[in-house]
Order: sequence, then C-alpha cells, then structure tokens
Amino acid sequence: MSGLPAPDCRLAAKVVPSPNQGERRDARRPDMIVLHYTGMPGAASALQRLCNPLAEVSSHYLVLEDGRIFQLVPESARAWHAGVSNWAGDTDLNSASIGIEIVNPGHDGGYPDFPEAQVAATSALCADIAARWGIPPQRVLAHSDIAPRRKADPGEKFPWRRLHRDGVGHWVEPTPPGDGRAFARGDEGQPVQALQAMFAMYGYGLDVTGVFDEATEAVVRAFQRHFRQELVDGVADRSTLTTLRDLLRALPASAA
Repeated sequence: MSGLPAPDCRLAAKVVPSPNQGERRDARRPDMIVLHYTGMPGAASALQRLCNPLAEVSSHYLVLEDGRIFQLVPESARAWHAGVSNWAGDTDLNSASIGIEIVNPGHDGGYPDFPEAQVAATSALCADIAARWGIPPQRVLAHSDIAPRRKADPGEKFPWRRLHRDGVGHWVEPTPPGDGRAFARGDEGQPVQALQAMFAMYGYGLDVTGVFDEATEAVVRAFQRHFRQELVDGVADRSTLTTLRDLLRALPASAA
C-alpha cells in the first residue's frame, strides 16, 4: 500500500443515466454495498435492462468484463436493485445501500469465472465507496445474503477472499468441509435454534424457530456461497458452523 488516498472511481466511470431511481427514504446515507451479477448474456443487454423504465430495475454501477465501469444512478439517490430483502432487520435496503451489478451470465448462463480486470475494478470501486461513505467491511454483501430465498448472485465463484486481501469486505479463512455432525432440512431442536440465532446475529433475515426449514436451508446456502465456497449444499456441517462462529468472533465490538 502506498499510503496515498484511493482514487475516486466515479471519475473513471462512464455516466449512463438510468431513469429507475428515486430519493433515499428518510434521508438515509448509504451504509451498505450490495454486489450482484447481471444474469444476462452480456453487457449490452444488461445495460439496456438497467436503463429501461419498464423493467423498473437499476443499480448505481455496472462493471464490465474488461473492467470498465458505468455509473447509472448517483450514489446519493436510491437505485432499485435489492428487491424484497432483509439484513439485520432492515427491509428497505435500496435506501440503505449502493448496488453494483457485475456483468456475468450467472448460474443459468454457464457461470464463467469473473475476469481479473473485472474483479480488480470491482474491488477498487468497493474500496472507494466504502472509504467515502464509511461503510464497514461486514456491510459489503452479496445479493444472495440479503435475499437468500430468491437470489444466488454473485455466487460461489465470486472471489470474496481476493476482495478481502484488497481491504474490502469481511472474511475469515473457512474451515474445510469434513466429517462431523451436520444439520439439514427437517431437523429440529435446540441446536437448530442456536444455529438460526447465530445467523440472525450476523445479519441474515432468519426467524429463530428451532426447525431447519426451507428458509434456514436457503440462508445456509447463501452463507456458503459467500464464506465457504468449496461446497454449497445447504447443509450446516461442522465447517459451516465453525466458519460462522469465527466470523461472529471477528466482528467489531460495535457490530456484535
């Protein structure tokens, strides 16, 4: 690190205004970054959709495969990217967040790796936004984190470890999958209740019922896509539990 301030990535972004925006409710300042993949064949189709008033969807930024960045909505405005979502009890995440769409066809389109130029640009953009708005690492999230029953993006191929090395996002080295007690759909009891409470404590929108239901499985999958990418199966095995525990221990005291 040079010790110099990070460049303002907005200066390098091409401005392509999207009409799909509004005012942040209650004059909120953004305190969260949400990363998506576009899930569309390419950049042109994604840009067209994000700027189509009939689509009623947008993001603040779009990052292309070659690292070019388009700014579609000013950071001070409310883009329409989060949809029905929840994090730490907050359900108006469009007002709370800055949304970044990353061009990738997604799971239904072959799900290629994210190119290095794109990852580097996304990482620099996130670092820039977080520095200017004071967004803490644990508030840099995946779309699947805030909407686990609906979304899988940016998915298990997105290099969260790399972003953390660049100073972006919350991360601990995951415990490798292995033997040990696991919890899965249909299990019930106090251990499941404790598991759900841990996920809720981290921020996931999950009711503590003591029943490992569809919602719990969706949260486990979302967690694995972000923090334990080696195996995404929705089963809360020892690796998942240990990684979650370590993340909770690594939270700043003010966030725990």
